[in-house]
Amino acid sequence: MALLTQAPKGTQDLLPPKSGEWQAVEEVMRSEAALHGFGEVRTPVFEHTELFLRSVGDTTDVVEKQMYTFNDKGGRSITLRPEGTAGAVRAMLEHALYNDGLPVKLYYLTSCYRYEKPQAGRLREFHQFGVEMFGAAAPVADAEVICLAKSIFDRLGVKNLTLELNSIGCPECRAKFHQALKEYFEGYRDQLCETCLSRLERNPMRILDCKSPVCSKIAEGAPHILDYLCDDCREHFEGVQSYLKAAGVEFVINPTIVRGLDYYTRTVFEFVSNDLGAQSTVCGGGRYDGLTEQMGGKPMAGLGFGLGMERLMLVLEAQKIQMPAPPACEVYIASMGEAAGREAFRLVNELQHSGVAAACDLCARGLKAQMKYANKIGAAFTLVLGDNELAQKSAKIKNMKTGEEKPISLDEKFMEDYLTISTMAEGITLG
Repeated sequence: MALLTQAPKGTQDLLPPKSGEWQAVEEVMRSEAALHGFGEVRTPVFEHTELFLRSVGDTTDVVEKQMYTFNDKGGRSITLRPEGTAGAVRAMLEHALYNDGLPVKLYYLTSCYRYEKPQAGRLREFHQFGVEMFGAAAPVADAEVICLAKSIFDRLGVKNLTLELNSIGCPECRAKFHQALKEYFEGYRDQLCETCLSRLERNPMRILDCKSPVCSKIAEGAPHILDYLCDDCREHFEGVQSYLKAAGVEFVINPTIVRGLDYYTRTVFEFVSNDLGAQSTVCGGGRYDGLTEQMGGKPMAGLGFGLGMERLMLVLEAQKIQMPAPPACEVYIASMGEAAGREAFRLVNELQHSGVAAACDLCARGLKAQMKYANKIGAAFTLVLGDNELAQKSAKIKNMKTGEEKPISLDEKFMEDYLTISTMAEGITLG
């Protein structure tokens, strides 16, 4: 029976007031995305498995080890999305959004699912903010996406982030790099893990992303992709750097970044925090210029990033960054008696319809218990209604912070009186 009251392993419930902090962060993300011209897309939580096999890559850890895949009642292979890009690309192609003009700019806030060993900042159900841009091949587009991510961190007040940048080239220059990697890793064949042995023939670049301590150590001496870039890819990478410098964005070149998904081309980047320990990457992304064609659509440049919400919240907590709390109850109207209860309910509705956070008793409590509850929920003001107040059509509203009281009418002047009395109790004296 305990399982009925416990969340599945690798998942967690998001409860108030923490959910309010998430909402504040999400609002910053939505606001910044809108300022950069991105519109929200919402895609299904599950897709056809083939979508991820084609896009993410069948030699990646995500596909080989981490996807939640099952057959539905119609015998179709279905997978819970392990990342957001593939679904966004599919939606863009299915609805031909490119016909409305380029570039197409989309963002999403969504949940993703990977079967991994749960740890801080790495859950089996996790949440991601992501942006995708289609139809923009110039280096300035890469810089635009990176600057959007940075603007979110700046708005939130996040410090001590390092932007790490690399280019993994195009298919042509990567072929030479793959050959160099094969020759290098062949010398360590007897030390590679079983997974990396299979990758050695199929996709040796994936060995660079292996989490095995032995393989990671071997990979430190591997060739760097930057030494194998073709002229076009080198020029593109230099262009990205020049635009970032023009925008005053600091970065370091890290030739070991390859990202964990096969669809990436050319620019890849990560925002890394020292506050997260092993799970140091807060945000990562890059280009995927061949992905739309690979998925059966028209050839189109693409790029974007994913930002992990759980990891970002850990960074905010570590840096003691307080997000604005959602509006607390401004007015609690306590009542004594049935008629007073109805009047309290009417006044609360009037307040709420006018944009004021208000509450009244919903549990048939006595007056003392109601006042205790008003304190518990942090009500800025309280108003007590009884027979005398109803008869006089007037009551006293109390500032819970200062203890000061002020008369307030209960007739059609109620809202007018309230608005002149109250400024949401932010330490301002009544009257």
